[in-house]
Amino acid sequence: MDNRKYEEKESITQESAERARAAQECKALRKKIFLTGYRGGMAHLASCFSSLEILYALYIRRVLRYDPANSAWEDRDRFILSKGHAGLALYGVMVSAGLLKEEEYNAYLQPGSHIGGEPCLRDSEWVEATTGSLGHGLSMAVGMAIALRANHSPAKVYVILGDGECEEGTVWEAAMSAAAFGLDNLVAILDCNRIQKMDFVEKTIGPENWRERWSAFGWSVEEVDGHDVAALEGVIGQTGPAGAPRLVIAHTVKGKGVSIMEHNPNWHFRLPGKKELKVFMKELEIEESELL
Repeated sequence: MDNRKYEEKESITQESAERARAAQECKALRKKIFLTGYRGGMAHLASCFSSLEILYALYIRRVLRYDPANSAWEDRDRFILSKGHAGLALYGVMVSAGLLKEEEYNAYLQPGSHIGGEPCLRDSEWVEATTGSLGHGLSMAVGMAIALRANHSPAKVYVILGDGECEEGTVWEAAMSAAAFGLDNLVAILDCNRIQKMDFVEKTIGPENWRERWSAFGWSVEEVDGHDVAALEGVIGQTGPAGAPRLVIAHTVKGKGVSIMEHNPNWHFRLPGKKELKVFMKELEIEESELL
């Protein structure tokens, strides 16, 4: 075997191993998220599970540029979780990245805890914006991107939006502004799981056509499998065209990882009953003692 073929084989083997490791770590994070929400008594599990690989790529694979020893580093990339319902996933990933203590995460919704269901500035020095009231994250991201450019900073601003969230008019005001200002330091990631609080997005606002809509607003648009960490890392981390904000449409499954939650609008904000709990325990490999 010549050196080039050997190197190609090694590269493929390494890539396969990395994908397998990421999948295993995300499965462990889903288990952690579920157990934390279950013990706390409430959680937006399905929203957390659809966006998990995106957050993993940003923080664990370091698409997001930050210094773990200095949360106030001026040239750090900024991140906003506009779909704040996935806060428990964000904080779980932050624990894995060493940005939040395990005991703080485990205290979720316990007496005296400051960790709640949505990100809040008071919760952690790593939270850039308080969210949960949908539709405002992109507007805040636009403001940050403008400020960073005015300060000649190389930092970028990343924001995760939900597709149901895109019914909010403020999203489109921000989208127009970002294109008008030529904010090529702004990257929006659309968690396109096709389900909002009560029903499927398409049944609520009609055909999605996200690529056409965002392109018409002057954005550079790419699409990716939202549960493929390697693909996410490659697409989100690449440099886009000068003078245009970027949208990455991440095609995801709401409730990914637990069969009875996947593609099911009934799981927006609830925990499993006794029979359903057995499915969670089997598919997330949870022991009875871990529920206590």
